[in-house]
Amino acid sequence: MQRDVREVGGAWTRYQRHASPEPAEALRPWVARYWAVDWDYEEPYRQKIVPYPNVHLSFGEGRADVNGVVSGYRIKVLEGRGSVFGVAFRPGCFRPFLGAPVSTITDRVVPAADVFGPDVPKRPDAAEVERFLLARLPAPDPRAAAAADAVAAIADQPGVTRVETLAEQLDTSVRGLQRLFAEYVGIGPKWVIRRYRLHEVTERMAAGGEIDWAALAADLGYADQGHFIRDFKSMFGEPPTWYAQRY
Repeated sequence: MQRDVREVGGAWTRYQRHASPEPAEALRPWVARYWAVDWDYEEPYRQKIVPYPNVHLSFGEGRADVNGVVSGYRIKVLEGRGSVFGVAFRPGCFRPFLGAPVSTITDRVVPAADVFGPDVPKRPDAAEVERFLLARLPAPDPRAAAAADAVAAIADQPGVTRVETLAEQLDTSVRGLQRLFAEYVGIGPKWVIRRYRLHEVTERMAAGGEIDWAALAADLGYADQGHFIRDFKSMFGEPPTWYAQRY
């Protein structure tokens, strides 16, 4: 298989521009960040998107969509000139806007009007989107905050490699944690743990140098290197050694 040279060594920066504006203070209990992408490709480019446990509200191509948490990588073909503006909600914090379990939109894209009503903006304008969200702030939800804290604990602690460890830390049961994640995050705690631990792999790739794959798999809580490779390929669509060529 031949790799697109535009994927390698940061070459994508010649074709794309990314920005991550900060949301207003009043939105930060619910919104992690804004994001904006502009691209210009003469030839179609297959953009690989590897998910985190965020729900996104996206604006582009004359439409507005709510993008549920995605359980695996996706490919978006970029061609010509285009742009997208998006809102990444904090993991666990979209439930108050949705009014339903977040698992009901996992692996789905639904029109934003179905969630926010017909007045949702249609164009990627950060100021207008922010005004729209500020006018629709939900009431505080302690369980949303608990879900967000659980995801943050996973992200911040490399030693958390098992759901049982997290449940013990949070003084809850595994089943209780699974119910919380289904209702508020949209995907299970085991998936979230795997995603953040595999993120640490890509950080090591970006840092350069040789990687002892067997030792790394053990550090991440895998019983053997084969299980690690299967999980990585499932999440990123490529074996780790092939994916490392991007750096």
